[in-house]
Amino acid sequence: MRKLLTGAAALAVSTTFAGAALADTSACLITKDDSNPFFVKMREGASAKAEEIGVELKMFAGKFDGDHETQVQAIETCILDGAGGILLVASDTSSIGSAVKQARDAGLVVIALDTPLDPADSANATFATDNYLAGKLIGQWAKGHMGDAAADAKIGLLNINISQPTVGVLRNQGFLDGFGVDIGDPSKWGDETDPRIVGHELSNGNAEGGRKGMENLLAIDPDINVVYTINEPAAAGAYEALKSLGREEGVVIVSVDGGCPGVRDVEAGVIDATSQQYPLSMAALGVEAIKAWAENGTTPETTPGKDFFDTGVGLIAGTAVDGVDSISVAEGLDLCWG
Repeated sequence: MRKLLTGAAALAVSTTFAGAALADTSACLITKDDSNPFFVKMREGASAKAEEIGVELKMFAGKFDGDHETQVQAIETCILDGAGGILLVASDTSSIGSAVKQARDAGLVVIALDTPLDPADSANATFATDNYLAGKLIGQWAKGHMGDAAADAKIGLLNINISQPTVGVLRNQGFLDGFGVDIGDPSKWGDETDPRIVGHELSNGNAEGGRKGMENLLAIDPDINVVYTINEPAAAGAYEALKSLGREEGVVIVSVDGGCPGVRDVEAGVIDATSQQYPLSMAALGVEAIKAWAENGTTPETTPGKDFFDTGVGLIAGTAVDGVDSISVAEGLDLCWG
């Protein structure tokens, strides 16, 4: 068995103690990184709820999005520390399974946040956005916004990385489904045969990656007029690439996240529509679930028809499209994070 790594030298970790020094319930929050505004808000939500209900909370993070090994080390540390439960946003949803099993075998409850594990029942419960629905909403909006021109669209897609299946696959496939594309195998992107798809590129979920990915797509076909992006930083980078070539007008850019910078980009016309998720709620509900597990051994019910508890999604659009439910930019700004 691989040696357990513990201590600050081995982990990217920050610790917050909420409630009494010897709280009856302790929990760990493990996110993909500690700089993404989405995870910053998640940490805020978990910390506030832990303080409110008397849970001792330790917070860990990968050194970067995709840092699987540090997340494994964090789980091992939480087991050794005697935590009652773990809230986990997994970078690698399938490979983390053995570490999660180790935690559950040790008596910890494991709650997945935002990103369902593969398989989903590897965790005791999941609080997440319906990422497929988030993608489908922006796909439906883009198709409705384009009208008849959607039949001849030229679509470029900016994914986060090659890891499949994960949140990025759900958003990507949901978008294509909503736009009316036959998606083939819904567990992966890239096997579609629709001639409207120019290509898939990687963005690493940041603005620089979005810019480079968009440049690559434009090299394939400079007439791309629909751009799906995994998140709003990637969308901002894609817009800059288009703008540098004088192509920012007439290209529909859609995304997912709902952070305040992204919603402001909808307001400014950089992004045309985005699906908003609610990380603070995910984290707060997760802390409550660990408290309930400690007190009476219960785990939360799933949302009917789904294998997770759906924390909701709201489409924010600069202009409304008939038949696609959306909220205004003003409403989105009231609910945004980051």
